[in-house]
Amino acid sequence: MIRLFTIATSGPACHEFTRDVARWLAEIGAHDGVLTLMVRHTSCSLLIQENADPDVQIDLLNWLDRIAPAADHPTMGWITHRDEGPDDMPAHLKAALLPVSLQIPVSAGRMMLGTWQGIYLVEHRKAPHDRQVAGLFQPVEG
Repeated sequence: MIRLFTIATSGPACHEFTRDVARWLAEIGAHDGVLTLMVRHTSCSLLIQENADPDVQIDLLNWLDRIAPAADHPTMGWITHRDEGPDDMPAHLKAALLPVSLQIPVSAGRMMLGTWQGIYLVEHRKAPHDRQVAGLFQPVEG
């Protein structure tokens, strides 16, 4: 079973879509298996991260900005790819650091996430985008 999730973004942020994925698994009657998610873009990422304290996401985004600031920052003069603005190449660098696909075990129709874990699309660009995440559920026999 394959599904395409569309997530509207409006700048750098962590967009949780755990409930959307859980709803889809319920709709298809998923039982035991493996869920694979893959983002279809090169300037955003996927993460399983804490969903209880929003400060975690703020700190994560700030950390990423320290690692890869905008191309107009004095330390980033070495960047040559600036086709779509100063956040273009840094977004690709951030996406190279974070995962772009996830695999999550599913048992009795529920993702085996921890108590405080959620699934996030991490947007690295400043402009609004409609991001697509491909989901594949593969049942296991047993």
